Amino acid sequence: MKFFITVLAVFVLTLSSVSAFARSAYQTDSEASTAARAAFEEILDLWRADRYDDLYDRTQHGGKTAKEDFARKLGNATFKPACCWQKMQDVSVHVENDDIAVVRAKVGLEGDGDIQYKTRSYRMVREGDIWRISQSDLFSLAGAKAKKKVYKKHR
Repeated sequence: MKFFITVLAVFVLTLSSVSAFARSAYQTDSEASTAARAAFEEILDLWRADRYDDLYDRTQHGGKTAKEDFARKLGNATFKPACCWQKMQDVSVHVENDDIAVVRAKVGLEGDGDIQYKTRSYRMVREGDIWRISQSDLFSLAGAKAKKKVYKKHR
């Protein structure tokens, strides 16, 4: 029994020390927060510059939308990010863990002649060294319409 308890104690201590060293290159919440914020701003810049191929690589896509469809959908969307100081305001970042951060921002969007603002949270996921955003978040911001499925009745 003593042997079992000793082995269990060593196992628990080993696990706790491994998890302490399992942190990523971002060792502090401050560094992760800064990186996630910069990535979010870069995503908006890529979108504004119509660099959809590069933007596609910064999204979580899961194979649902082809790169060409993604570019067409955002290119035909109602809104795109505004320039300069209107692009994003009142930004705060909450780091959930090394690979997930939530960016809350007031995003300025150009379309129909006026600038509209949308304030909401955007979940950013770090994969490798790249922070990515959900495609659905971008489509929602852009006012892109989802394709409606048409069902035909067969007689």
